[in-house]
Amino acid sequence: MRMGTRDLLFVGLVLGGAATLASSLLPNVVPARAARRPANPAPAPADPTIVREVNRELRREWAEAGVSPVRRAPELALMRRLSLALTGTIPSLEEIRRFEARAEDRRLSLWIDDLLADRRFADYVAERLARVYVGTEEGPFIQFRRRRFVTWLSDQLANSRPYDAIVRDLIADRGLWTDHPGTNFITVAVEPEKPPNPEKIAARVARAFLGVRLDCAQCHDHPFGEWKQRDFQGLAAFFGQVHTGFSGVYDGQGEYEPTNRKSGKTEVAPPGVPFYTELLPEEGPRRMRLARWVTDPRNPNLARVTVNRVWALMFGKPLVEPVDDILSVGEPPPLLKMLAADFSAHGFDLRRLVRSIAATEAFQRDSASDNDVTESQEKTWAAFPLTRLRPEQVVGGVLQSASLGTIDRESNVLVRLGYTFGQQAFVQRYGDTGEDDFSDGCGTIPQRLLLMNGDLVKDKTKDGLVTAASRIATLAPTDQAAVELAYLTVLTRRPTPEEAAHFVPRLEGTKGKERQLRLCDIVWTLINATEFSWSH
Repeated sequence: MRMGTRDLLFVGLVLGGAATLASSLLPNVVPARAARRPANPAPAPADPTIVREVNRELRREWAEAGVSPVRRAPELALMRRLSLALTGTIPSLEEIRRFEARAEDRRLSLWIDDLLADRRFADYVAERLARVYVGTEEGPFIQFRRRRFVTWLSDQLANSRPYDAIVRDLIADRGLWTDHPGTNFITVAVEPEKPPNPEKIAARVARAFLGVRLDCAQCHDHPFGEWKQRDFQGLAAFFGQVHTGFSGVYDGQGEYEPTNRKSGKTEVAPPGVPFYTELLPEEGPRRMRLARWVTDPRNPNLARVTVNRVWALMFGKPLVEPVDDILSVGEPPPLLKMLAADFSAHGFDLRRLVRSIAATEAFQRDSASDNDVTESQEKTWAAFPLTRLRPEQVVGGVLQSASLGTIDRESNVLVRLGYTFGQQAFVQRYGDTGEDDFSDGCGTIPQRLLLMNGDLVKDKTKDGLVTAASRIATLAPTDQAAVELAYLTVLTRRPTPEEAAHFVPRLEGTKGKERQLRLCDIVWTLINATEFSWSH
């Protein structure tokens, strides 16, 4: 039967609607094969000099504390650790096979190359940084576009733009929040019928780029620190002339006029910086002067707070806590100062920083040893810290473990849509951590129940044509191989002899539907193992 004109029109509308929906939900979609490589994929190798210096300092601290480092982590554990930190998900079986097919002495460095060239890295890190810059809420209606901001930030990271240049745009850019998405850093502070709030912007600048909670001195001098109220007011004054209009963000007339709590009157606060005052340019628009001061390589704070945050991204906890108030602890630790000096001296290259941290002995230590890991070993980074996965990492792992192939921008559009919807629904129920990126909160009973009984896990571990469990049951040549593939797909490791001895007999003599159902049970069990929900 031939299809009529009305039928053809209907199909065209459906397909067009699906394409429109996909483009709105996945604004970063680019043509296949072009997606993984950034526009400027220049290599940024870890400098052996800075790695040697960091390792020398680590060994000095271990000797001083009288601790011995634990053994080096297995390669697959390092592979999983890097994937979770840099893309928010676990490696696929496809990626594990490619990893193990490479020369043993180059596997890890090539895997880091793969991750840093993968658009998932830019997308994931952009989202993590956006939480620091603009928070997690959608913000003021019309004048703020969080999704557009994250897309722009991802583009900057994918193109290997220096971090200091990104920061200058955030602080000083002008224009419409859609055409100049960096200005959303300013417009997130817009209040109804008012210009952007200078105090909110100043607080973000201080925490995100200086590593100090200067807003604690917003109403009075800090009771325990050296910060004075005038320090916060001076920083806020740089944003006293910023306005929004039909042309977007612009600098015009006006001053920041806080209320004097003693007199009750408003007073003009002059622009000023809390330290390194000699580095503040004397000429230029106020916001640009501040942006140049923040990013001046002689001002160590931007490099230090950034290194601390990238370290936390990769380890699950920062070198200095809290991550947005490193000046409160006094003199920064030598490790932080070394990496920060190297970061600023080499053009604020985030990829180079990631490579350097990944090459350190601290990052490559195991999280366990034959004896219990001591508090001193944890404190001195002689063992990799055990940290609970974030909600998007948990759901990323669940979704990837249901597929033998890699889920990324080269995947089918329906797969990507399913990933997006599944992630959003799961995180909403699991509970988002919000802006508190590195909290040590314990898992909750509802979170455990969601993994055990939630629709997403049930759907991804049921027997079906495309689920990993069913494909393993059909394709694995032996029971032993089937159990091994399940472990690799879910936990990125092979089973121990004891684990294999437990699961292999449960597949013995099975075939068809029964075999698929038993593999589904094994995959469900592995997803609900404590190991799955932790970085280690």
